[in-house]
Amino acid sequence: MVRGELYITVPNLFRCPISMDVMRSPVSLCTGVTYDRASIQRWLDSGHDTCPATMQTLPSKDFIPNLTLRRLINLWAQSHGPPSPSSSASFRSVVSEQQVRALIQQLENENDNAKVVVDYLTAIVDFASFSDENRRVVASFDGFVSAITGVLCRGSARMEVLELVIGVLDSISSENSVKAQLHASVSKRIQSFLSTIRLILRNGSRKSKIESARVLSSIAHDAESKRAIAENSDLLRELIHHLGSDSDFALHDAVFSCLIAVSVTRSTKAELVGFGLVGLLATTLSSRNSPKLVAEKALRLLAVVSTTAEGRSAIGEDGRCAAAVVERLMKVSRAATEDGVAVVWSVCCVLGEKKTREAVVSNNGVGKILMVMQSGYSEGHQVRSMCLALLRVLRIGSSSSSDGFGFGIESYVSKTTHIMRC
Repeated sequence: MVRGELYITVPNLFRCPISMDVMRSPVSLCTGVTYDRASIQRWLDSGHDTCPATMQTLPSKDFIPNLTLRRLINLWAQSHGPPSPSSSASFRSVVSEQQVRALIQQLENENDNAKVVVDYLTAIVDFASFSDENRRVVASFDGFVSAITGVLCRGSARMEVLELVIGVLDSISSENSVKAQLHASVSKRIQSFLSTIRLILRNGSRKSKIESARVLSSIAHDAESKRAIAENSDLLRELIHHLGSDSDFALHDAVFSCLIAVSVTRSTKAELVGFGLVGLLATTLSSRNSPKLVAEKALRLLAVVSTTAEGRSAIGEDGRCAAAVVERLMKVSRAATEDGVAVVWSVCCVLGEKKTREAVVSNNGVGKILMVMQSGYSEGHQVRSMCLALLRVLRIGSSSSSDGFGFGIESYVSKTTHIMRC
């Protein structure tokens, strides 16, 4: 009875026209009809040259994976709760050890049978995306990470293959064992690897661009890797380009994470500023639609570049920046609020930019800074010192009527002298 009920709830679109079972690996013929790979392969291998559903003579017996339908089937399977023992094999055993071994051999031999490689990679991507357990299984195969990373280092594969490989790496890169293997596989051919990543960022789908940025973050875990990425100006420029040309916040989030990871030297920070990063960060912080996590990463990155003269100058010149930072204070996490304080301090106190001070005061920056101190966000001595310095600088600026921005800071300070005691 249960099997019958489960059978009825399966969408017809997910059934193979030949076997009437849920398709494990849907592929489409030139007629546009989709079948399960195993079923249509048996049909063709038996000597037929027609499409079983339409009975049209096939001008070509080639078929292509229906990736969209495969993902829909997997999503449907996940949304219907834990599968029964009889149906679990249809969704959890999408890929076998033999398939993984065969794929590794294909990739290590640089085999030109792209169709087979695509089919295997597609199966592995779907398998790995099903659960954490599946991702651990894939990551545990000896030689697998090295083999698929080799495809990216060679860079000669079709874009479809490159995108599938980056998808696999992204899905399993959170595993600690994978990070070590990935670093070992990439380190000797880092420039070739980065060139391929740049190619995907330029010509790949939006999804693969997000995955590429995340994989870059994964390999940027030691000084050598960070330096290699940071010194690739074309790659950095490509990453920043997407911040201005694409409004997808998921992509922005991935790019911000990558840039934060590699911005460790003064020259790299200065170069990012030269590429227009500050203006893009100001846009993100000014937008009410920016997700909180994305805004927090934008504040972190802004704080990073504000440690350079170039960064402070760019922040001071962008009229939106200081106001947007002040607006975000106390509305983000503690760490992000402290990053915001550091940005305002660097421009108002270190750079001494008068227009920025005006912008801070006119946007209730004094009140926000006092709130930061009163809330306990500034328990750390460094942040507290920055807050105190800001209050003194803004107080001096507002005391003169010639400055034109006296907004009652004296009353703020007199009412909260207990906060300002060191």
